[in-house]
Amino acid sequence: MPIQRVYLDERASDYSEALSSYKGKAPSYRVLLYPHRSLPRGGFVIFIAVTCAMMALPLLALVQTSAFWGLLPFLVITVAAVWMFLMHSYRTGQLVEELSLWPDRITVVRRNPNGTLQTWQTNPYWVEVISHDTPVPHYLTLRGGPREVELGAFLSPGERVELKEELEEHLRFLAATQQ
Repeated sequence: MPIQRVYLDERASDYSEALSSYKGKAPSYRVLLYPHRSLPRGGFVIFIAVTCAMMALPLLALVQTSAFWGLLPFLVITVAAVWMFLMHSYRTGQLVEELSLWPDRITVVRRNPNGTLQTWQTNPYWVEVISHDTPVPHYLTLRGGPREVELGAFLSPGERVELKEELEEHLRFLAATQQ
């Protein structure tokens, strides 16, 4: 599932994959969002092996003919292209968004596939969770302060609805405990 909830009882820095921390305290709510990849690495190896075997099977009848050498480059190019596109898919899947909520701070840290970090933070009292119908159904943004940031654009519509409800519930609870 592309939504991973992180529960911490101690310092935020104890979580080795944390992208953000605030005054060394654990957030009251933290969620990691990442794109879903349906083909795991082990399945990738099997897929490429089966693809190579299935493409080589018709070539067996053409061994020691000039047609073999005419078809071989196209089959190699096809397997190389499939490999390249799947590797690109894995690289884009390294995107991670971390939303952390403290009583006086909310942060969204996005680690892009190229390793750059984008951060946004504000006071949770002013945050508004907004659901748009464009560019995708139930597109989520957080508005607070001078900027509006997207959240989980790569999630399915159902996952975005679930995340919106969960985040609104945590923000309401936080606002109620502050009064």
